[in-house]
Formats: sequence, C-alpha cells, structure tokens
Amino acid sequence: MAEKPKLSIYWASSCGGCEIAVVNLHEKILEVDRSFDLVFCPCLLDTKKSDVEALPEGSLALTLFNGAIRTAENEEMAHLLRRKSRLLVAFGSCAAEGCIPALSNLHSKEDHFRRVYREGPSTVNPAGVVPAPLTRVPEGELRLPALFKRVKRLEDAVEVDYTIPGCPPESHQIWNVVSAVISGAPLPPQGSVLGAGHSTVCEECRRQKDNKKITRLRRSYELIPEGNSCLLEQGLLCMGVATRDGCGALCPQVNMPCTGCYGPPEGARDQGAQMAAALASVLDLGGYRGLSEEETARRADAVLEAIPDYAGAFYKYSLAGSVLRGGRP
Repeated sequence: MAEKPKLSIYWASSCGGCEIAVVNLHEKILEVDRSFDLVFCPCLLDTKKSDVEALPEGSLALTLFNGAIRTAENEEMAHLLRRKSRLLVAFGSCAAEGCIPALSNLHSKEDHFRRVYREGPSTVNPAGVVPAPLTRVPEGELRLPALFKRVKRLEDAVEVDYTIPGCPPESHQIWNVVSAVISGAPLPPQGSVLGAGHSTVCEECRRQKDNKKITRLRRSYELIPEGNSCLLEQGLLCMGVATRDGCGALCPQVNMPCTGCYGPPEGARDQGAQMAAALASVLDLGGYRGLSEEETARRADAVLEAIPDYAGAFYKYSLAGSVLRGGRP
C-alpha cells in the first residue's frame, strides 16, 4: 500500500475552536483519515517537536496552522512547520489576521504583565513577580517562551501558501479545500484565500436592503430585529458590508449582526476603515447644511455612543493585518 500523504494541524495563540471546526466535518473526517496520515496535532497526538524536526524537509503534504504569533515558541514552530510542509495554510482568523489575540496590540507587554500579575482583583503577588524567559532555581533553569511586544499574523513570520478565514472556518469550506488536496485538483495561485468568496457578506445575505438612513445605533440587547430587513438599516452594527463572504451569512439569518470573522473583503486593506466609511454613508445626522463642525461632531458622537469599543467592534478579527496593526510601536 502506498504511503499516505502526511497532515499536520498545529495551534499557536488560539482558543482551539479551529480544531473543533475540523471535527465538524462529521463523517467526512473518515475520508480525511483514509487520505492522510495525521502525524502532528498537539491536541490529539503525543508527537514531539523532536519528531517533527526529524522529518525530511517538505515531507508534510499539508499543515493547517491556526493561531496568531504571540510568543517565541509560536514563531519557532511556524518556521519549523514551514520547512517541513509543502503546503502551509493560515487556518482561521488568528493565523490570517491576528483575531482577538491581536487586540492586545493596543497595550504594551508591560501593561499586560502589570494588570495580570500585579493588579488583578484576585492577584496576591506582594513581590511583584512576573514571568521571565529564564528563571534560575536550585533545581536548575526554568525557561519560558518570550512574549513578543506585538501579536503578528502567520504571514508576518513565514511565507504562507494559502489562507482559510473564519473564526472558526466553516466546515463545508474546510472540506472544499481538503478535498481539493485529496483529489489533486489544481489549486489557485499561491497566496490566494481559499474557502471564501471575493465580495462581502451583504452580497450573500438574504435580508432586504432598502438603503435607508439610520438616526441611531443600538446594542444587540436593545432591539429584537424586525422581519427580514437589513440589520444595519435597523440600527444594529452589522459588519457584513466590510467582511468577506463565504460563511453563508449565517449570523444575520438568525438575527445576529455579522461581527466580521472572515476578515476584509478582497481589495480592502483595512476592515475597520471600510466599516467606518459604510457607517458614514448611512448615518442621518439631521442634515449638514448650516451646522458647525463642532455640532456635526457632537451629533456623530451621539449616534456612535452605542459602540462602546471601537477597536473591538471594527477590528475584532483583523487588527494585526490592518493599516493600524495596533497602537504600540
């Protein structure tokens, strides 16, 4: 029997949801098992780093790498798996755009350590001890991976062949990609986004859009959406207009605004900027003529006060890949 191609699934700074998404292939996971030899997956297998290092270069047919690059260990594993993999895929929002871990780029490493290890409401640390890459104790040396100042995308550390967006990616989109590898079908040009579309979630959303102006925004708990009309036009902050399609617009179909997990649509560098532009086009501030600059700003602020966290709303999944990258050098 011919040797099966080798598959690797690795997590860096992530929550583990991408592994669950792979399991959500349901019975198709049996086809994955028939077609691949899963040789490295920390949450399922006891394969050691040294085992991966011993593999010949390029011996892994496919690596699905999920998670952002937050620590030196994350980056070291990214370089190792890049060398060992013929196809390295940024799998999910954290690897693709930094996702929620990248929101920490708005604060410094020192801010995080101070809050978590010294000022937390349940923290008792009178000596002010914080983690260090190297700590000497009587028994020897304790080593921890260094925490980087900034969260990065996988492509900021190594060359990436393809990206599969989503938090997590939808299982049917995962299967479309995996089945193409299994069948040997031609893949798109290197650097392409797989398992997603080229337009926006609005284009695949079945809700009725009437291009209405909105006079205020509401939090999700303040409003039960009416009928089948556009959620943004009802005053809910729906990121569909600034988010790549491919998910099937699942959230809006069950009255939940899109939060943007598929990242910016094709051709848009900055998801938050695109959403801000979209909001500016639909907000009704009661007319502009005769208003001073100060009054215009006051009215805009009054409408936008329903968004308590601009960064968390506009860049929840894409800050590391945005123009901003984060607020700290």
